[in-house]
Amino acid sequence: MAEVELKEKLFDVSVSPHIRSKESIAKIMWTVNLTLAPAALFGAYNFGINAFIIIVVGILSAVLFEYLVEIIRKKPITISDGSAVLTGLLLAMCLPPTIPFYMAAVGSFIGVVVAKHAMGGLGYNIFNPAHIGRAALMVSWPVAMTTWSAMTTKIDVVSAATPLNILKQQGYSALIDTFGGASNMYQSLLIGTRNGSIGETSTILLVLGGLFLIYKGYINWQVPVVMIGTVGVLTWIFGPAGFFTGDPLFHMMAGGLIIGAFFMATDMVTIPITVKGQIVFALGVGLLTTLIRLKGGYPEGVCYAILLMNSVTPLIDRFFQPVKFGTKGVIKDVG
Repeated sequence: MAEVELKEKLFDVSVSPHIRSKESIAKIMWTVNLTLAPAALFGAYNFGINAFIIIVVGILSAVLFEYLVEIIRKKPITISDGSAVLTGLLLAMCLPPTIPFYMAAVGSFIGVVVAKHAMGGLGYNIFNPAHIGRAALMVSWPVAMTTWSAMTTKIDVVSAATPLNILKQQGYSALIDTFGGASNMYQSLLIGTRNGSIGETSTILLVLGGLFLIYKGYINWQVPVVMIGTVGVLTWIFGPAGFFTGDPLFHMMAGGLIIGAFFMATDMVTIPITVKGQIVFALGVGLLTTLIRLKGGYPEGVCYAILLMNSVTPLIDRFFQPVKFGTKGVIKDVG
């Protein structure tokens, strides 16, 4: 009897070192959701009720699919941890405000079921689920995913096209003319009074949310700085009128670069482990984004750049392996 009581008091623990932390998956996920909320709500205000419904459908469908697939897989139900909400929210924020509502649900299904749970669930997915969902929608409904409408707010924007679309199709001069001058363009990009995907328009709100995540220690500052800086430097060097004639400020604020740099390239699951690896990752995303924007047929490249770099994250981790606790060497593969 005494032996049984002794066994009941024993606990199975992992190997040292033991690190205590008040952070949890739920706390981190819900914090990220809250930092995205201002930009999402601004987008809903900017584009109207259709955009708001897309956000709601994206979130609710992601949560529903997470619940159903965990029941099918006989796994613990984790819809309260905020990860499914985050996938649905990020996906919706990266969608045009005019798409049919069911497309948001299809994107959530692909992101949650195919990109996340087919890989084993949270922590095992190779690619960013929200961007997989967006990429799948792009190849399935390319017209709907590249059709833009004017904003519902009283902003004097002549064209319903996005700034990157205008630049790609008409050139830099037409872009400036559309906004009535460079200063008006920069102001629109900063505040968010421009056309684009629902949640990518307000640079200032996205940056503030990202800075809060850096303050909390949930993301490393090197990733957004290197990624955004790389795009800025390269678009300045390879300008439309020759070397060093580009507009880096425009390219750093246009499109989905800011939301991608702070909220998607920093995904803890799909990014390299070490800071050096993360810098290489961010540099690669910046290079690919610039290449697609300047030379590709599609005006924006953040989504595909992040997904391409997600695919080489294991390789980057092999080159930049973490240091063992208590040693100066790196962990070597002995398998």
